[in-house]
Amino acid sequence: MQTKHKIRNIILLFLTAMIWGLAFVAQSVSMDYIGAMTFIFLRSLIGGMVLVPFILLLDWKEHKSDTGLLSLWKDPLLLRGGIVCGIFLFLGNAFQQNGIKYTTVGKAGFITTFYIIIIPIIGIFFKKFCGPLTWIAVVIALAGLYFLCINEALQFQFGDLLILICAFMFSGQVLAIDHYNQWVNSVKLSCIQFLVCGVIAFVLMLATEKPDFTMIRAAAIPILYTGIMSTGVAYTLQTVGQKGMNPTVAALILSMESVFSALAGFFILHQVLSVRELLGCGLMFIAIILAQLPDRKKAAA
Repeated sequence: MQTKHKIRNIILLFLTAMIWGLAFVAQSVSMDYIGAMTFIFLRSLIGGMVLVPFILLLDWKEHKSDTGLLSLWKDPLLLRGGIVCGIFLFLGNAFQQNGIKYTTVGKAGFITTFYIIIIPIIGIFFKKFCGPLTWIAVVIALAGLYFLCINEALQFQFGDLLILICAFMFSGQVLAIDHYNQWVNSVKLSCIQFLVCGVIAFVLMLATEKPDFTMIRAAAIPILYTGIMSTGVAYTLQTVGQKGMNPTVAALILSMESVFSALAGFFILHQVLSVRELLGCGLMFIAIILAQLPDRKKAAA
């Protein structure tokens, strides 16, 4: 890869991490106005619609007669993959959105990023074995989670537990995308998963919440930010930025999402992490980096 393109891609991935990190603030603010299911429904619907122009462009370039949303339902494998990914995405968003009510955005960002540790461990069950540094990273991450989630009274915080479960759900979503991405178009797969996530949230919103248009309008900025920026724009930046990049380097840059979430929580919401929580964040970040190093060796082999 040319140096100019490499620098451009690094900048795009940093922008992606920053957008995702700031999204934790938008999610936290939205909970002051609307319920979790309402928020997930609206952000998922907007995110899916943002990707429709890209799908139209792809179909036009490939000279397909069926374009837009109609083209999404013609491929059974694409539809099945989108449903599986969408279910995992919904579960991850649901646990994260509810958990963020009871914890700070900084802690939520670092605990969510724990999926980078979970994924290689789950890979063992699919005969994708981890290197020794990954296991060292797991031990360090567990120590980091201890300082982040368990207070001086040795009590596990409820909100942190929900965020930890969300990390496992996002791990499933990442692995599902990795599985189906081999055979289907990634933009179309992403669009379907957003729409599936939105449909599930819509049903639960009607069953458990009472959406109020005035409150939705009050939360318009967080909804639009997460729907357009965190979903549509960030996804596109990630797709372009990762092209030709070493996946290990890309993963390390994207893991900066956790740092940006902590900075956003401090500067925008004035949420200050204690020394104990900062230590946990530091250990988590070290673990995230170590978890990627075995992949670098494989790439160099």
